[in-house]
Amino acid sequence: GKPEHAELMQRIILHFDDERYKVLSWVIMPNHVHVLIEPMNELSVGKIVQSWKRYFIHEAGITESPFWQRDYFDRYVRNEGHFQTVVNYIENNPVAAGLVSKPNEWKYSSAWGR
Repeated sequence: GKPEHAELMQRIILHFDDERYKVLSWVIMPNHVHVLIEPMNELSVGKIVQSWKRYFIHEAGITESPFWQRDYFDRYVRNEGHFQTVVNYIENNPVAAGLVSKPNEWKYSSAWGR
């Protein structure tokens, strides 16, 4: 992944925060993205993800096809314990991948700068 792609994806994810959805946690990795959101205004997760992918392709000027995997994986967060587990998984992804030693060192993450 290119840094400019990570920066673009981060801007896209955060653009409608508190308007169309609440962004609770995220990380942009070199070859995938994890985002924990709470949809608002009865928007489906599928429509939100589709809009992110489409806008990214447009703004990045990507012509190769397919750039994104066709599907995405989602799950419901059932309780506070599950929520914390998911946030920890997301924010520790760069550590697990050996990219940084602490989650707050990864610039493209909700953990950055904490």
